[in-house]
Amino acid sequence: MKSLADEIFAEFREHSVSEFFRRNAAMLGYTGKIRSLTTIVHEAVTNAIDAAEEAGILPKVNVIIKRVNDEPEHFKVIIEDNASGIPEQYIPDVFGKMLAGTKLHRAMQQRGQQGIGISGCVMFGQITSGKPTTVITSTGNGEVIRADVMIDVDRNQGKILNKEKFKEKWRGTRVEIEAKEVAYMRSRYGPFNYLRMTAIANPHVKITFVEPDGTLTVFENAVNKVPERPRPMPLHPWGIMSDDLLVLAKRTKARTVSGLLSTELSRVSKQKAEEVCRLAGVSPEKKPSELTWEEAEKIVSAFKQVKLLAPPTSGLRPIGAADLENGMRQILNPDFVYTVTRPPKVYRGGLPFIVEVGIAYGGNAGKAPEGKGDNETMEGEVGMDLIRFANRAPLIFDQGGCAITAAARSIDWRRYGVDITNAPLTLFVNISSAYVPYTSAGKQSIADEPEIINETRTAIMEAARELKKFLYRRLKAKERQERAGIFEKFLPVVARKAARLAGVEEPDIKPLLKKIAGVEHD
Repeated sequence: MKSLADEIFAEFREHSVSEFFRRNAAMLGYTGKIRSLTTIVHEAVTNAIDAAEEAGILPKVNVIIKRVNDEPEHFKVIIEDNASGIPEQYIPDVFGKMLAGTKLHRAMQQRGQQGIGISGCVMFGQITSGKPTTVITSTGNGEVIRADVMIDVDRNQGKILNKEKFKEKWRGTRVEIEAKEVAYMRSRYGPFNYLRMTAIANPHVKITFVEPDGTLTVFENAVNKVPERPRPMPLHPWGIMSDDLLVLAKRTKARTVSGLLSTELSRVSKQKAEEVCRLAGVSPEKKPSELTWEEAEKIVSAFKQVKLLAPPTSGLRPIGAADLENGMRQILNPDFVYTVTRPPKVYRGGLPFIVEVGIAYGGNAGKAPEGKGDNETMEGEVGMDLIRFANRAPLIFDQGGCAITAAARSIDWRRYGVDITNAPLTLFVNISSAYVPYTSAGKQSIADEPEIINETRTAIMEAARELKKFLYRRLKAKERQERAGIFEKFLPVVARKAARLAGVEEPDIKPLLKKIAGVEHD
């Protein structure tokens, strides 16, 4: 006779990751009609830019959004790049298998990092429109492949429905995703603003965008140099945890604990490894596979007692202060720009990160793209516009739960002479890391890691101090101009009457006006 537990567990099933995300598409960012459309654009564009950069090609990305059959919530999104293309045998896995890709296992900075993004787009299009995603790609060998791809949700595998090959001299990838239950608007959360923000953080990328009504916008690249390709890098001891160390111990080819520390961690020489082992009371000749949890904890604690070089940045590619300034000037045309790139730090897990901040004041700063009547438009809004990025990719949604937002809100802006509710101010923050600690698979907000919040605060305050100096200089210039206006109005009258009373020729008072007012006049 079966027990109650046997009856309950008769329903025990194993589910694929694709099935999980099909039922929980909101976790990937597919929630709300505007957000869902923007998420498709985001995932496809980040893949396109990553692919071009990895191939050492200056990225050119074309984005086209078309309405299908004049239906208000039915669109086709087309993304085309000039990257290296995709070999034929990888097409099913790239677009149809979740948690598969070239990024998750490599500790280096890229926009995508989970192996979910583009396959999530395929799945969302599939479950809302019933249509496959069309992929057209060529590696530049003269042969172009066109394939219709869908996901076998039960097996987490991509399947090719139709495939054809033809000859054409072209290299790159074009992805066409059809989706329903989505909406297009030029709002804060729409594709236009997403691409505008992408252009600021990626001044080397040229983006051409065609909206559903046919409006063409070209975000020209302000920089003609491809960022140097990042290299995979090991963990740094400053933020490593005991579990991280034990995972490395299982995978390492090193034969001793000291060898493990010096070969699997960055900035640890053989001498430093032996010093750490001595402080931890662990034999440096011990086999890594025999390392216990308690010993791992002691080693982690011992690392805090030794001096180490800062983490390497070989796997990180920040924008750079000069390129960031170029990007902000080209898109925002501000009166003032100041940018900050902080030195690398580490957060939990031994992962290095770099914070970059830019402040733009005046011009188009703090102002949004023109709205089109939706309730989320930024038309007519004033005040500070916080734009967040992770590895140069815009974070448009979930702003309230993000470490960047927490850092910006913690600043007393009045100390810097700024009224953030009215000032034409754009605050740009970018976090670069091999593994950004996102709060969800949707990758739209960063977890409240104390190290990230503190470093972001420091960078913002550094930029805010320069803004304060600019505002002070501008205020003083305005006061001088007002004072000059008063003197220009009354001093000629006084000089003329004084000269008449004295019976002398009226003097030239222009040099005196310049001296008193401290400004130049014609």
